[in-house]
Amino acid sequence: MEPTQLLSRRKFLSGTTKTTALGLLASGLPTGWVGAQTASDAPESPNVNFGIIALTDCSSIVIAHEKGLFKKYGINSTVTKGASWAAIRDSLSNGDIQATHMLIGMPIASTMGLGGAPKKPMIAPWMINRNGQSISLSNSLKGKVAADPKALKPIVDAAKAAGSPMQFAMTFPPGTHAMWIRYWLAAGGINPGDASGGSADISLITIPPPQMVANMQAGKMDGFCVGEPWNAKTIKDEIGFTAINTQDIWKDHPEKVCAFTEEFAAKNPKTVKAVLKALHEASVWLDVMDNRVEQANIVSAATYINCPPEAILPRLQGKYDMGDGRKFRDPNYMIFSDRNCNYPQLKYGKWWLTQLRRWGFTDGAPDYEGVAKQVMRSDIYEEAMKEIGYTHGGASMEKETLFDGSVFDPAGDMEAYANSFAIKTLKG
Repeated sequence: MEPTQLLSRRKFLSGTTKTTALGLLASGLPTGWVGAQTASDAPESPNVNFGIIALTDCSSIVIAHEKGLFKKYGINSTVTKGASWAAIRDSLSNGDIQATHMLIGMPIASTMGLGGAPKKPMIAPWMINRNGQSISLSNSLKGKVAADPKALKPIVDAAKAAGSPMQFAMTFPPGTHAMWIRYWLAAGGINPGDASGGSADISLITIPPPQMVANMQAGKMDGFCVGEPWNAKTIKDEIGFTAINTQDIWKDHPEKVCAFTEEFAAKNPKTVKAVLKALHEASVWLDVMDNRVEQANIVSAATYINCPPEAILPRLQGKYDMGDGRKFRDPNYMIFSDRNCNYPQLKYGKWWLTQLRRWGFTDGAPDYEGVAKQVMRSDIYEEAMKEIGYTHGGASMEKETLFDGSVFDPAGDMEAYANSFAIKTLKG
């Protein structure tokens, strides 16, 4: 090789971290030889503050942060624990945080301006987890009510007739816990009321997840729906029991997402994809059962869940003590990666819109298809996974059957489905 050719090749090789993968292939270097981080795919905004709520399902964000996975993909991560879901929403909207652990219903409601919040389009290109939430009831109902909500109805009716309606709590009005407890109560013939609390057989209030146990202990509620570890903590503190787990209402149901504002994602597409790549690695790690002891130890820290690891671990392992004598191993425990968990299915957005419609959050029929496509950004997910060579399970249009026998067909008539329930409070 001539000296000038050698010098030219040395210059080329010294600058490979600034080339694209295509350029590397064109140069004649071995196929698949790509640097860890090239200038072309570096995040536009490497400093990302992630919001979380103190719940076990924040784990993929925490693990990606603690194990340096965000750093691997060029993200300088910080994790900020929010006091409530409303605080998390507001922090994302105003830019104090750039990505967040969020209930799937929240980016949908924010995009539409529902629930009294300013309209702020948000996207969910990543499903964080499935399963793993529960409905807990106070000890006064032990032995009277278990998984079947029909057993609760005469108790609810008597309390309402006496002028002291029973009180239940969820964590955010258009969120997952609100919809699970609404769905469960209504399946038992109990009207949880419309979005403003009208037409209700019970009182449904909003309580941040970490405050559920203390409020039940103080006698302020008869039951609540929340994520772990607060249901297990309720039993550990001997103030309540688990009536039903949400995976028994809907197996492998959608739960939390990683959300961004639509504006941030449009301006920082490489940043968003880098976040998803790191979350993918964290999620795969989390679903190795041998790692769940370490997971519980890490996320139990005061800066994250602030709960003893022994209150977190058993249900992560599928070991359920319901607190009323029922004990079993549940194969449908919380998952973070398995069974195509992370794909942001369009049908989940559509189902959520039917429930927002059912309970009077929307005035008239929403744009089921349009809003779901705007929020559930499978295109971003697919791009990110393609770039790391991960083969996902793709979009699903399979029907979903819930515990009351109701069948949701994502290819069907959404308005007809919303109207199909015996108990509903549609508006407009």
